[in-house]
Amino acid sequence: MRVNPIVFYGSSAIILAFAIWAMIFPGGASQTISVAVGWISEWFGWFYILIAGILVVTILFLALSRLGSIKLGPDDSKPEFNMLTWASMLFAAGIGTDLMFFSVAEPVFQYMHPPTGAGQTVEDARQATVWMLFHYGTMGWAMYALMGISLGYFAYRRGLPLSVRSSLFPLFGRRIFGPLGHTVDLAAVLGTIFGIATSLGISVVQLNVGLDMLFGIPEGLAAQIGLVVVTVIIATLSAVSGVGRGIRRLSELNVALAVLLGLFILVAGETVFLLNALVVNITDYVSRFTSMAMNTFAFDQPSDWMNSWTLFFWAWWIAWASFVGLFLARISRGRTIREFIAGTLIIPFLYILMWASIFGNTAINLVRQGHMDFAQLTVNHPEQGFYTLLTYFPFFPLVAFVATIVGLLFYVTSADSGALVMGNLTSRLKNPHDDASIPVRIFWAAATGLLTLAMLIVGGVETLQNATIIMGLPFAIVMVLLTIGLYKALHADILAIDGSRRSWPVLLSARVGRGSTVATTTPDWQTRLQHALSTPDRATVCGYLRAEVVEALAAVSDAMQAHGVDSRITDQSDRDDDPFVELEVHGKSEEPFLYRVVVLAAMQVDPHNPGQSGRSYYQLDIVLRNGGQGYNVMGYTRDQLIHDVLDQYQKHQEYLRLRMTPGPNT
Repeated sequence: MRVNPIVFYGSSAIILAFAIWAMIFPGGASQTISVAVGWISEWFGWFYILIAGILVVTILFLALSRLGSIKLGPDDSKPEFNMLTWASMLFAAGIGTDLMFFSVAEPVFQYMHPPTGAGQTVEDARQATVWMLFHYGTMGWAMYALMGISLGYFAYRRGLPLSVRSSLFPLFGRRIFGPLGHTVDLAAVLGTIFGIATSLGISVVQLNVGLDMLFGIPEGLAAQIGLVVVTVIIATLSAVSGVGRGIRRLSELNVALAVLLGLFILVAGETVFLLNALVVNITDYVSRFTSMAMNTFAFDQPSDWMNSWTLFFWAWWIAWASFVGLFLARISRGRTIREFIAGTLIIPFLYILMWASIFGNTAINLVRQGHMDFAQLTVNHPEQGFYTLLTYFPFFPLVAFVATIVGLLFYVTSADSGALVMGNLTSRLKNPHDDASIPVRIFWAAATGLLTLAMLIVGGVETLQNATIIMGLPFAIVMVLLTIGLYKALHADILAIDGSRRSWPVLLSARVGRGSTVATTTPDWQTRLQHALSTPDRATVCGYLRAEVVEALAAVSDAMQAHGVDSRITDQSDRDDDPFVELEVHGKSEEPFLYRVVVLAAMQVDPHNPGQSGRSYYQLDIVLRNGGQGYNVMGYTRDQLIHDVLDQYQKHQEYLRLRMTPGPNT
């Protein structure tokens, strides 16, 4: 494993130069960022709104169509993590302390200063929490899901690198391994680190408030620098321990504490009101979703409101998409696209719904009861809203302490996941299961902390939001190309399935001679029975692989070469670990035919003699481009092996023919 020099050093230079410029000239940096945001908002605000709506429709189409049955990995792959652990990791990476920040700050702001109208009406109270759900709910997670599907599909099913550039292979072919691919990955890294820095900046500002209330640590840049340093150290320690240990355990602990905190507010607060409000929020979110999703406020546009809320959130989600999408792909190998989409859209949203409805409606209810000082404080200093809300409940020191722990864990899980993902994006990994080296991950944890501090020095949370809108724009264009490329690849996968189904009559007829007499390629029944009952050891299977399989595949390769077809044999039958023999046939298409024979261990199961069950033996499995095929060719005659290769090759040809034939096939 080593770094990709163009992506790693290119992104590092840009980020470090930006951070140093912002620290040395904060006034100039702030003015430049403000001008750029104004220009993007005026000319590309509609683009952000449109692409968010298109991506939601795309995700729903993938889930409900035939494409949803395709796995993020070979057909025989199984999920690495159980459902509970997977669910915990799903939203721990994509939700941070910023949810605590906005669950109080946004509903209060939308109630006091809605995009249209004077504010502080019953309708505004009803709509305020729905705006928060809209900005934090399905739209953003659809972007995460699309990126996760694309990365997981091309890495685990097509064997391409686990990077954003792989998603564009159907559009640009092998050019993704050149300057084009480097540019795409560079944009992904820049968008990712600015998105993470925004989340961490918000987290630092809010946690500083909590520490001030609990321990008297004053709010200010000095405390925030200390928080960044401490959390980067913790994030580094967690990141280097890997997904299966540090991030997994922190995610599970975080879920438990966050749910307990939400339940406490529900029980200790006005429970009946909150439950009624929850039902209203669900109804309004569903009924108003379409009009909110495509509302550009063209006839009376509140530009400042759009920049602070909808445009910021959509740019933020897009900037985070490569980060969270790659992490979700990393933990979702073996799940179907439909299962992945259902989990990604439903599981985190249920948590967001619970949290936003409980805390948002509690905050609005306090304001409507006359606590206008709380409302003004939250509007003018949104980082203080969450902890100030907790002061209205019993056991404040204990509750605030738990909230701080939850915030720190959210912070760490986002930071360590980010260091891991950015390390992977800037490295050349041997396979999708590998992670970047420890020094690379440490570097990205430190770089994220440095960029966060630079943005806080320039102008705090508002500057972080503006920088996210800017950095999200180029990657939004990549998301459009990615969507097109993913559909083309999935469409081709469905064609391969149809090609296999349509070619079966030809394959069956090839086994039968004239007058319905079984051809000589079919063994007699005694040989077939002996094959079914055999449980050979590893040495026997490897010997058969080196002899019969190599000769059979070599015969096919020689015959194809005689007909002018480019074919080659890879003989790794003498390897001590994972021996295999592979035939690869290249044609005019960019998708070569692959037929690999691998040695697999199996467990004997004898229903007629239970005492003999449980013994291990070995078999030969066939692996094609889409994974293991689940049948054993150990004991096949040489002619049978040759016919099996030709069977699979004919299915591949039928798939290519269907792909070249215009017409709906999905």
